Amino acid sequence: MELSIVISLFNEKESLRELVQWIHEALAGKVSDYEIIMVDDGSTDGSWDTIQEMAVTDKTIHGIRFRRNYGKSAALYCGFEAAEGDIVVTMDADLQDDPTEIPEMMRMIREDGYDLVSGWKKVRHDNKLTKNLPSKLYNATARKVTGIKLHDMNCGLKAYRKEVVKNIEVYGEMHRFIPYLAKEAGFGKIGEKVVHHRKRKYGKSKFGLNRFVNGFLDLMTIWFLQVFGRKPMHLFGLMGTVTFLIGIVITLWLIIKKLVLQSQGRIFRAVTDQPLFYLALLAVVIGTLLFLTGFIGELISRNSSNRNSYNIKERF
Repeated sequence: MELSIVISLFNEKESLRELVQWIHEALAGKVSDYEIIMVDDGSTDGSWDTIQEMAVTDKTIHGIRFRRNYGKSAALYCGFEAAEGDIVVTMDADLQDDPTEIPEMMRMIREDGYDLVSGWKKVRHDNKLTKNLPSKLYNATARKVTGIKLHDMNCGLKAYRKEVVKNIEVYGEMHRFIPYLAKEAGFGKIGEKVVHHRKRKYGKSKFGLNRFVNGFLDLMTIWFLQVFGRKPMHLFGLMGTVTFLIGIVITLWLIIKKLVLQSQGRIFRAVTDQPLFYLALLAVVIGTLLFLTGFIGELISRNSSNRNSYNIKERF
């Protein structure tokens, strides 16, 4: 199969029929064999009924329904698992992503050799205060942390080589960082395409300002897990050792200073009377706890079932 289109949706009943028709028109004569996988993330507006009705006459449509709302990452994970196409495209169901962009994104993967092509909504039709400005700030931070030069990492319209979606695990709210997950899995050729962004036609956005706060927290989480997930001692052990040594050095300095003053017959303060001693003692305790945290993390990592799961590119 040439193409799988994975669409995660939550209460988008009004737009589904129009979206499917638009996809068929965009791919007519350009893609001969494709499937549309619609993942209903616990909708309560009758979206699933609409999907079932369309699937009766349209055999390209496949449906997955959650019992409750689990989030976009869960929907994409199940969609990726079910996808059979050589190229997998993700898009939203709100008619803001333009399916006429799909053929060119497929060409970039096939002919230009990209592993992943991310859409860039260069001209957005969202509220500038609540979406555009926070989005620019978020993407600037994401570029700095991940090293991936994408202008719109969270764009829902993306195209992937099949191997990419089969070798990454999307969970929690990590759908925002699929390019980074792909990069860490060894798929480093990541491209970008300016895509047309349409104004929402039906309903209202499911996302608020809180998603940007959560996005920054998730970015820190995924960076930490990718860098130190398999080697926690490299972080906690180093921090613990440095903190412990600082505490020991300060303590020794206070003791030596006291002995020198005492030997010279000069006035001195008892070590335990000095506030700096208790700060040093605190540093020793914190350093020990950090080191033990890294040690426990190593034990957990070494007993993890996927401690030796690596992405093998070729074998003969």
